[in-house]
Formats: sequence, C-alpha cells, structure tokens
Amino acid sequence: MRRNRWGALVLAAGLLASAPAFGAKDELVIGISQFPANWHPSIEAMAAKSYITDMARRPFTTYDADWKLVCLLCTDLPAEDKGTAVLETRPDGAKGFAVTYTIHPKAAWGDGTPVTTKDVLFTWEVGKHPQSGFSNFDLYSRDIVGITAKDDKTFTVHRHKPLCTYAEINDFNILPAHLERPVFETDPAAYRLRSKYETDTTNPGLWFGPYRIAAVEPGAHVVLEANPTWWGPKPPFKRVVVKAVENTAALEANLLAGQLDMIPGETGLPLDQVLAFEKRQGSRYNVVYKPGLFYEHIDVNLDNPVLRDVRVRKALLLAIDREAISKQLFAGRQPVAHNQVNPLDRVHSDDIAKYPYDPAAAAKLLDEAGWTRTGNGPRRNAKGETLTLEIMSTAGNRTRELTQQVLQAQWKQAGIEVRIANEPPRVFFGQTMRERRYKAMALFAWLSAPENIPRTTLHSTMIPTAANGWAGQNFTAFKDAEADKIMDDLETVCEPKASQALWTRLQQIYAEQLPALPLFFRADPHVLPKWVEGIVPTGHQYATTLWIENWKVKE
Repeated sequence: MRRNRWGALVLAAGLLASAPAFGAKDELVIGISQFPANWHPSIEAMAAKSYITDMARRPFTTYDADWKLVCLLCTDLPAEDKGTAVLETRPDGAKGFAVTYTIHPKAAWGDGTPVTTKDVLFTWEVGKHPQSGFSNFDLYSRDIVGITAKDDKTFTVHRHKPLCTYAEINDFNILPAHLERPVFETDPAAYRLRSKYETDTTNPGLWFGPYRIAAVEPGAHVVLEANPTWWGPKPPFKRVVVKAVENTAALEANLLAGQLDMIPGETGLPLDQVLAFEKRQGSRYNVVYKPGLFYEHIDVNLDNPVLRDVRVRKALLLAIDREAISKQLFAGRQPVAHNQVNPLDRVHSDDIAKYPYDPAAAAKLLDEAGWTRTGNGPRRNAKGETLTLEIMSTAGNRTRELTQQVLQAQWKQAGIEVRIANEPPRVFFGQTMRERRYKAMALFAWLSAPENIPRTTLHSTMIPTAANGWAGQNFTAFKDAEADKIMDDLETVCEPKASQALWTRLQQIYAEQLPALPLFFRADPHVLPKWVEGIVPTGHQYATTLWIENWKVKE
C-alpha cells in the first residue's frame, strides 16, 4: 500500500507514547480485534472495514438502530405516494420500479469535488463488470437494469422487478469517478488490486463522511481526521484512532493500560471475555450487551466429498452440545441457533427441523454414511480412510478458539478427528474464504439486516469463482433449485402471509440441507467510555459509526 510511511510512523509513535487521558476530549482511541483485508467499500465484506470506513463515507440508504430504512446520502426515501417510485413497463414487457433519489446538495468528496450522478453512473458501470469482484455484484448486474441521471444530483434507478424493498440500495457504495475511472478503464480485471482505495488509501478524494482516513499502518492502526468538506453536524473529535489487536487478551490489556478508550461490539471482545471483564472492571466503563442479527455458525465446504453427504453434516451437529456450550461459555446470553434467521427477526419461523445433542443419533447417521467405528478409535470407511476434517477460524479470538477446542473434543467422542487451522482475520476473510480455499469447515459470523433475503450467501449464482472475480458470498457452494426460486420470489411477494410462507419454507430447506452448521445467535458486548454518550448499538450489520457525528463528549 502506497502511503507516507515516515509520516505514519512518526504519528504512530506519538500516539502510542502518549495515549489520550480520560480528559483528552479531542481524540478517541478505539480498539478492534481485526484489521481490514482491503479498503474498497464493495470488495470483500468485513465488519472491521465497515466499522472504520463508515466514519469516512455514507451509504444512500441503511437501517437505523430502530431497524427502519433511512436516507443518509440521499435527501428523502423514494415512495409511490411521493411519485418518486413508479411502476414501469420496459420495452421487453418486463415490469419494475423506477426509483428516484436526490444526492444531498452539499455532499462532496474530501478533496472538494462534489458528489454527483457521474459518480453514481460510474459506480454502476464498475459494479456490473463481470471481473470487478464486487461482493454484491447481483445488485449491479441483475437488480439494477438501468440508471438515468436527471441532473448532477438527481438520478433514477430502474429495478428489474417490482421489488418489495424497491427503496433500499444499502449496498450501492458510491465511488469517486474522478479518481477511480482511470484506474478501472486501464484494466478492469486488475481493478480490485489497483484501486486507489488500495494504492492511495489516504487520498482525501476517496472519502466524504465526517472523517477521512489520514494514516494507515497495515495490521496495526488507522488514523481518521475530521473532514473539512463534511456537510453534516460537526463530528465530536478532531481525530479518531482505530488500533487493531487481533489477540483479544492483548486487546483487553491495552484497554486496561489506558491505550484505548473503548472496544466496540461490532468487532471487539467476545462475550465470555466481557462477562468476566465486567465483574472485575465494569464500574470503569459502560458495558452494553446488544443481542442482534449476528449468526455464529460453521460454513461447510460442499465440494469436500465427506461433507457432501448430508448425513455427515447432520451427525456433526447432533454430536455437539450447543446448549451446554452456551451456558458454560456465555452464561446463556447467546441462544442456540437452529437456523440462519434470528427469532428477533419478524420473518423467523420455528417450524423447522432441529438437532439437539444426541450422540446415539449422530453415530447412527455416520454408520449409515459408511463411517464405522471399532471401540473408541476414529471412524473409518470401507477403504480404511479415517474420518478427518479441518476447521478454520480467526486466530487470536479467544472465544472462537475455545469453542473450537470444545467442538473438537465432542467430535472426537463421536469418532471424528478434527484439526484446527486458524489464520489472521485479514487472511482468513481476505483470501481463504473469499476464494473458497478452506478444506472443510470455517467458523465465523454473518451479520445481516432485518428481513434480509440471504441471496448473496445461499443463491447458486453467488458462488465465488475465478471466472466471476471471486464475487458472491456463497462460500459453501450450496445449490438448491427450490431455495433459489424462493429467494427470487421473496423479492416481489409482498403480502405478509404469502411472504411468511416462503420464508418458512426457505428456513426448512436450510435446516434439512444444512449448508452450514448453526451454532449461536450472538449478543455483541460494547465496552464504552463513560465520558462519551450517543453511541447506540444497532443490533444488525450496520455499525454504530454510521452515526458518529451524533456521539457527544459529556461536559
């Protein structure tokens, strides 16, 4: 990454040598447990990256802490009764909504260039390119069939269907055409590596939020400074420093040593660690536990010949005692997940298959699948091959590592040998998962929005491949024609009862096929300073930092 290395090092030395004291109110130092794998807003989804960049940019639309869709970069949500959402018939006879947005009139990039519809049109051009590698390339290549610009600030998005969520363009992350177009047009296939977000991250023209990224020390920290072109309320701090400490024990130690002011729940300390921390040090901080749409699970690689057999996948789930793990590690604050849809979500259904701890049932399924056992040793197939699998996760996350060890021990009791092979988060998410390099199982969490159709993670068209630039997030390679059709239908079936019937069936398929092994619905613990107010955890994938301009220093 090209940057002013010496300037970054000098600044870092000053920051680390004199961490802000309690009363230093012009700087906030935040500690997180992961460092972003890249900086492009639409390539490689990662909670740590979103948490940081949400201070430096804004989506057109998002869900707020009340789980309501709101405008951030636009001036008003489109609606049929306002005439800004109109059902149209295209020349080919297909129908879809024409949805009109207006960019905030004062919105400007950090170098002073106005944010305009030229940026909107360019972003769509990049997003729909088959080699751009956008995580949600479906939005650009399928959902949006056209964009017309009325003027520099007003544009109309033509949706491919009469979508129930026609006003929502949360993942349309606008790009600065004046900086990115030359890079993209030179070589679209190499764009994701040569984008200025990767080669010139501190360029002010990439950012347009309350803050802009001013310095980056890869793997260590990011410095954000107040953005002079920001049009909204004045941000509360002159500078925000985000330090990445991937070992969560060391992250806690940094907080207690005064090197950090806070650790956010989005990508901070695991729940069991904070429960113990609160007993010892809770009086010094505001500790907030926020249950939400955070799905801790194990992706299974369905290209693995062993895991391709659904009986093995069911046996893996039946052989582990998730209730006991929840009680012992998380004091019952993280309920067992039986599906990918959280009971907090309106579309959740309880009419699904469940897999309680049942070692006998697990053994029966493994026997049927041809993995038999003599005595207490490992199971073997007819060829004499041992039933051995590998599980990966993010190195340094104490709770995930402990969870892996418990699962490993319980699977061993069932005759399944499991090896643990963890990686730093930026490698695990930035390459291993993105390019589907994991061999068998991967433990991590999905964060989602309310009533989010899981198209990017479950639809068969969303499997990352070299041919599509590793776009999509269906890392398991799950393919099910009925599930595909349901997800397609859910986009346009808006009547509540009919929609719920589809949601129920989709959850039933998930429970029957188990493309992933559900573990828990996470409650994220936020360790916040007592001298800052206005930090409101959302309980979904959109971070608190999207509203950092509303944070306040207590007088």
